Amino acid sequence: MSSDPASQHRPSASAIPAGATYLGQPRGEGLRVALACSRFNGAITERLLTGAWDGLIGHGVDRASVTVAWAPGAFELPLVAARLAGSGQVDAVVCLGAVIRGATGHYDQVAGQCAAGIQRAQLDAGVPVILGVLTTDTLDQALERSATEGVTEGTDKRANKGFEAALAAIEMADLLRQLPAPGVPAAAGLPQAERSSTAVR
Repeated sequence: MSSDPASQHRPSASAIPAGATYLGQPRGEGLRVALACSRFNGAITERLLTGAWDGLIGHGVDRASVTVAWAPGAFELPLVAARLAGSGQVDAVVCLGAVIRGATGHYDQVAGQCAAGIQRAQLDAGVPVILGVLTTDTLDQALERSATEGVTEGTDKRANKGFEAALAAIEMADLLRQLPAPGVPAAAGLPQAERSSTAVR
């Protein structure tokens, strides 16, 4: 055993090689994505879902490769997300919903536990689980952040947080495809030139 204390914390052979640059790209071809949606404040969720669909399809994800699951509310989303992420059948999960302070008496508890649970789901599964749940003070704010009107195909829909969440899911899934998995030698990753390519985003 090495007498150097620092050696105990050195990365294994699967670690990122020194000097490497990895960057997720918005390329969704071949990805399997799940959308976990909240029925509570469903009118807002539907708008987010529209944005998410546009983001996925517009960046190469096959509609047939997308699974949609509906939970009663935002508080239940982490469990649904954990089940989907841990299934081995998806490359990313997007959680969609809205928690509005004026419409929810226990706003802080729901918003905080939802975010914490979603984070735990992705860390436990090792699969990107993206937080696309709005937390706003008013309904008007939620409507503004889930805008769909006046948008045509090919138009930037970054005002819709569902679109943003879908794009983040694609980029994270692409990034994880490049990064060496635990126990896999770093040499198994993509060539350096492809790892360091510039993002379109």
